[in-house]
Amino acid sequence: MSASIKTVLTPRESDIGNLVVRRVLPARAARLVGPFIFFDEMGPAVLPAGSGIDVLPHPHIGLATVTYLFDGTLMHHDSLGFRQKIVPGDVNWMTAGRGIVHSERSPDEDRPLEQPVHGIQTWVALPVEHEDTAPAFAHHAADTLPSLTRDGASVRVIAGTAFGLTSPVAVFSPTLYAYAEFAAGGQLALDAEHDERGVYLVDGELTIDGAPLAPATMAVLEPGASVSLASANGARVMLLGGAHLPGERFIEWNFVSSERAKIEAARNAWAAQTFGKVPGEENEWTRQPARKAQ
Repeated sequence: MSASIKTVLTPRESDIGNLVVRRVLPARAARLVGPFIFFDEMGPAVLPAGSGIDVLPHPHIGLATVTYLFDGTLMHHDSLGFRQKIVPGDVNWMTAGRGIVHSERSPDEDRPLEQPVHGIQTWVALPVEHEDTAPAFAHHAADTLPSLTRDGASVRVIAGTAFGLTSPVAVFSPTLYAYAEFAAGGQLALDAEHDERGVYLVDGELTIDGAPLAPATMAVLEPGASVSLASANGARVMLLGGAHLPGERFIEWNFVSSERAKIEAARNAWAAQTFGKVPGEENEWTRQPARKAQ
């Protein structure tokens, strides 16, 4: 392992029928990378014609959800009334703040045919001073995100700042979130602008300062030094991180908070169904799992 790599995270895989989900964060070796407290890769998979993804309405507090697709489509619908189809390259950034409810489904118009699905879903923990902010939703089309191509690598900045570019997505703390695609022989220098940095290899072949990274794993980098990313045969890579988020964060089901009491209040509100409703989906909801014995 290269001296520039602090640790390597291997995902926990879950098979949810037609779809494999790989969860990298949170991990014992790294609870957060910058503000990122949750990182899932879903797919790649092909859903049979006539089927689809149906994630029923469920609540969040204390975080922002970020959806980024490589393939397929999803329909976002939330308790603020926003309804937005997301396609590859777009960004859906939903700020939960003090509380929001949303569903995620395959769009009706795409269900009659086989549907590819492949993408990354992340949660960004909010700074303490913003945990109780008003919920909000923002959609940014792919062509509004800044990008660059050099030395055989193309980069799109999803959120925050990287490589001298700034995404239009509003963030709550210094953030690094970018998608990089390497051609064969491509190279990219990742500087030390951000204190905490993670490199996730979606697929292909990648080395970090000469050390190979296995697909579907995340290298958490040592702070303070630039590193060289290179691919002999091509790769797709997610870059993430940002400033260290001060204080402890608790995570339980879909809730993130610096205070356990806020999570308890959110659990009670969801159990009583006083959290808010997604228009047109008032009679559907996800049951929260029972707490594990301490």
